[in-house]
Amino acid sequence: MNEMKELAPQPVWRNFYALTQVPRPSGHLDKVQAFLLDWAKEHGIAAFKDGGENIVMRKPATPGMENRKTVVLQAHMDMVPQAVTGSTHNFETDPIETYIDGEWVKAKGTTLGADDGMGVAAILAVFEDETLQHGPLEALITADEETCMYGVNHLALDTLTGDILLNIDNETMGEFVIGSAGGVNITATLGYKEMEVAPGDVAVKITLKGLRGGHSGLEINENRANANKLMARLVRQAIADDDARLASWHGGNMRNAIPRECEVVLTVPADNEEDLKDLTAYCKELFTAEYRGVEEGWTLIAERTELPSYCVPEEIRDNLVSAILACHDGVLRNIPSMPHIVETSSNLAIVNIGGGEAEVLVLARSSDEGMLEYVGTMVESCMGMAGMKVEFGGQYGAWQPNFDSPITARMVEVYRSLYGEEAVVQVVHAGLECSLIGEVYPKMDLVSFGPTLRSPHTPDERCHIPSVAKFWEFLQTLLAQIPEKED
Repeated sequence: MNEMKELAPQPVWRNFYALTQVPRPSGHLDKVQAFLLDWAKEHGIAAFKDGGENIVMRKPATPGMENRKTVVLQAHMDMVPQAVTGSTHNFETDPIETYIDGEWVKAKGTTLGADDGMGVAAILAVFEDETLQHGPLEALITADEETCMYGVNHLALDTLTGDILLNIDNETMGEFVIGSAGGVNITATLGYKEMEVAPGDVAVKITLKGLRGGHSGLEINENRANANKLMARLVRQAIADDDARLASWHGGNMRNAIPRECEVVLTVPADNEEDLKDLTAYCKELFTAEYRGVEEGWTLIAERTELPSYCVPEEIRDNLVSAILACHDGVLRNIPSMPHIVETSSNLAIVNIGGGEAEVLVLARSSDEGMLEYVGTMVESCMGMAGMKVEFGGQYGAWQPNFDSPITARMVEVYRSLYGEEAVVQVVHAGLECSLIGEVYPKMDLVSFGPTLRSPHTPDERCHIPSVAKFWEFLQTLLAQIPEKED
């Protein structure tokens, strides 16, 4: 792990290493907040925690550059906690174990936390370096971006004074993002009275694991399998063919991650146990063929387990399974004027059924307000037909692109002068905090960029080492060329 600290540029990698030693899953940020405040105190940086649990830092301009526009460097402190099956890693207490694999930094069996630890590390590297040339700087390191964007949803009007915001939360070096999709959490719940398991039944646990999963904004268009959707197909057939009864269902664990794993417990008459296992093997062959070239190395197994005392009543079971099977998941459509970019999608993220309670959580995204309402209503209608109570929460609007952004134009110029090539300016389907920051500070010029990451929100998350050096060079050059304040 220590070898990562020696990578170039050392200031960025050293600070990123320090972050990997601090547990910071979404919803559990006390330790990383204390770490950031202690770091600022140690380096003589003015810092405080605001009412939204964000950490704000300020650094004065390099002498002679006081008349430059104030730049806000922004990233989020939390990370998505995902681990491979069988991992004993505790994200609330354990550091992330990293290693170098060729040109990539990876984690051992867990998410790496480069999303958005690299953004935070870059901010710390800028703030500690006394040799950089820059105007007035502010840092906004936000809380719980991955779950509900809590920090920016509670950002006060008087917290920041900046003219320009550089969001360091994009995953491709050389790409400058000026717009992103909006989103909303859709939660469907239903309470039910459990029924006793039928006499003579045996219990079979069916476990699906090892799918690729992925970021439900960045990778929703890659045709990756959704564990909940695959399981719904199997369970529906088991009900029809084997008189299966549903005891429990647990699939997915993060709203913005395509579910990689799912586990259900079914009870069946003892005479049907082998047929259910055969159905599971058949589904494994079927799904393998359907996702050949996309999903490799995943497993689907059925095995006898302890017989539960209760299960879901048949009518409730049928309605729930039908709703999960029918619920929209994946890309709904691309942007008509930019057909290579996803406009509207939904992610059937989490299903929990058992103990008299059922919950289904879907994250819908769209860069079009009307289409976001449409896909939300579609999911609501589907779950409503199953008798579920549907609630919407955590909604954030789309970040509408400003194609005349002065800072983006300056960044394109800097990139061209440094590397002799053109940067890509575009919008993305992922949700970025810029949409909400822009609502609070409508005059602020915003853009998102960063080093290259791949497969965030999965245990295969990795950071491209050469891109970090290129990103750091670009950031230093850009800060030295921020334009002067307008009279």
